[in-house]
Amino acid sequence: MQSLWNDQEAATFGTDLLGQRVYTSRLLGRNPALVLHGGGNTSVKVTEQDFFGDSVDLCYVKGSGWDLATIERAGFSPVRMAALLKMSKLDTMSDEDMVLQQRAAMTNPNSPAASIEAILHAILPFRFVDHSHANAISALTCAADGEARTKELFGKRVLVLPYVMPGFVLAKQVHEVLQKTDLRKEGIEGIVLLKHGLFTFADDAKASYEKHIELVTMAEEHLAGRAGVSPATSEAGILHAQEDLLSLAKLRHAVSKVRGFPQIARLNASPEAVGYTSLPNVATFGTRGPLTPDHSIRTKRAPAFIGEDIEASVQKFADDYAAYFNRHAKSQTMLDAAPRFAIWPGKGIVSFGDTLKDAKIVFDIAESTAATVQLGESIGGWEPLPEKDIFEIEYWDLEQAKLRKGPARKVHQGKVALVTGCAAGIGFAIAESLAEQGAQVVGLDIDKDIPEIMKRIGGIGIVVNLTEDQPVQDAIDFTVREFGGIDIVVSNAGIFPKNDPLDAMVQTDWDRTLMINLTSHQKLMNKVIPFVKQGMDASIIFVGSRNFKAPGPGASAYSCSKAALTQLCRVAALELAPHQIRVNIVHPDAVFDTKLWTPEALLKSATRYGMTVEEYKTKNLMKVEIKSKDIGNMVSAMASPLFAKVTGAQIPVDGGNDRVI
Repeated sequence: MQSLWNDQEAATFGTDLLGQRVYTSRLLGRNPALVLHGGGNTSVKVTEQDFFGDSVDLCYVKGSGWDLATIERAGFSPVRMAALLKMSKLDTMSDEDMVLQQRAAMTNPNSPAASIEAILHAILPFRFVDHSHANAISALTCAADGEARTKELFGKRVLVLPYVMPGFVLAKQVHEVLQKTDLRKEGIEGIVLLKHGLFTFADDAKASYEKHIELVTMAEEHLAGRAGVSPATSEAGILHAQEDLLSLAKLRHAVSKVRGFPQIARLNASPEAVGYTSLPNVATFGTRGPLTPDHSIRTKRAPAFIGEDIEASVQKFADDYAAYFNRHAKSQTMLDAAPRFAIWPGKGIVSFGDTLKDAKIVFDIAESTAATVQLGESIGGWEPLPEKDIFEIEYWDLEQAKLRKGPARKVHQGKVALVTGCAAGIGFAIAESLAEQGAQVVGLDIDKDIPEIMKRIGGIGIVVNLTEDQPVQDAIDFTVREFGGIDIVVSNAGIFPKNDPLDAMVQTDWDRTLMINLTSHQKLMNKVIPFVKQGMDASIIFVGSRNFKAPGPGASAYSCSKAALTQLCRVAALELAPHQIRVNIVHPDAVFDTKLWTPEALLKSATRYGMTVEEYKTKNLMKVEIKSKDIGNMVSAMASPLFAKVTGAQIPVDGGNDRVI
């Protein structure tokens, strides 16, 4: 591990103490082997003038909800040192009182809640304090002989303390040690909390940070010397995932059912991940516990181990979790029993989350955990904290409160939607409405700009000619590989050929229209239905047209293709109802805010009917304009639980058409 300190970069953060604190905090946060997703905390002690001009000693400590990798000045909470030192001398203190008193002692009430380690930071007699959950420290201290090994490695440079609960209990433990130990006189540079993490401190930002790097490097070198080449690493070059996307979709479905909501699933099929899952006895040592107790909030105590029977494996995890809860619960209510990641032998590591962001966070933690657990096991046995201690952290109200602060759940959160023909107009509006309601959208279109277009709504766009078999299959496979499955399919791709009477129509126009407006939809169904059968609240929606029921002269190819598409929908509804998949079709009419309808085309059509453009746009029975977004919102609703018991339906969105009615 190398120091990332750079004098020029440091200067851009300012020469004041808080600016330097921000800089070295970010240096720690840049390295995932030190800090992952909100882990760790840092502080700096300063003297400032308050609103009234009086000098006040403050401890600026990392605020709850901030990540060290991106923290700013506003992410540090200014807490009065006097109050923190008084708290450290109390015999007991409840978590609620600690949080309340820390908030009351802040000079800026608009700052985030101070870290639960604020008292500990305050009592350490140095200006800068750095704390991380370094992988190397976890591997070292979670070894079978971790305490003895740690003391032997660091000697008198660090204090080695047994694990206790974070917050006031930990601060009290360190306070009692400091009554007997003068850190400065004895030259102590850090504190190792067994099975938890590392603290370093100094009066200079660079010195505290670089001591951290030095001590972690010592642990890394010690581990490398003892472990040698690990089995997973040595085999990584020849181990590749045995891809089984349908089984991945089944695994996601099983986990989502236990969780009670659709989950995004991220598969790590790297050689290292596949190698780890293929190690002998990984089912035993890989499920003993997390590399640091804080991770249990994101990952639960352990991952699931997936055997040949996927559903049974997930159910076993749920049963084991319930038993674990019952062994340790007092008055708590059990959280859901679904795993947050899974060891899947020969396939890789699968991470789950309510959102793509959540799944990515678990992905990173799971990847780090696998490497560290493997290292700990190779040097004498991985022995994390006992499950009772993990339970106390997982069900600690202070930690659960962080998760409860999230936004309200959206209708399609966790669902994966595949939308065709969505570069513009109705297709884009559908993709946008689904994304707004939380779906992870993958859009397929022949338009070369579709990747950039889908980025606007946080989706992924793939250039695909939907009449070609392999590109369609590749796009479906990509979607499942990326997100774990498919829950919503909106088959929208289509064209409107030029109006020609039957005796003047060019045969290729008819053939092309039928190929795009009908056959491409059939090809999509053929390839996507096996995955939709593993979807959650699964729904397929076709986009038809008013022309199905009210055709016009000169539109035979378009009208016939949409009529046949409606029939395809009806057959699909009959076939898929036993699988609890809803299949419906929406019939828009007179949607003029699309590329097809230029101002010139609108004026020409309106003139033909003897109307103004505004009259023409509202010529339906309700005299309302139908916009693409109206169709998008309807399709989003049709894919939601509102239509949970509706299949085979044909929904007109046309403001009322007398010929149809």
